[in-house]
Amino acid sequence: MDQDLLKLKNIIADTLNVDPDEIEANTTFADDLGADSLDLFQIVMGIEEEFGISVPQEAAENVNTVGEALSLIKNAQEGGE
Repeated sequence: MDQDLLKLKNIIADTLNVDPDEIEANTTFADDLGADSLDLFQIVMGIEEEFGISVPQEAAENVNTVGEALSLIKNAQEGGE
């Protein structure tokens, strides 16, 4: 499994108190996991800390699925946006 996805799943699981095995790339934060805006903010903070990246607020607001969050991480690691 992709190490970045594994780290991301653990951040989400810790923040939302869910089983990481239930989290897939197509899992939605709001509909599938019941995350609200504060939860998403905490997840973004966890991502920034774990991966040593900065996530622009505009980009974070447009993330709806775990896969989109993973793409955001990979783009930031490559120096893109």
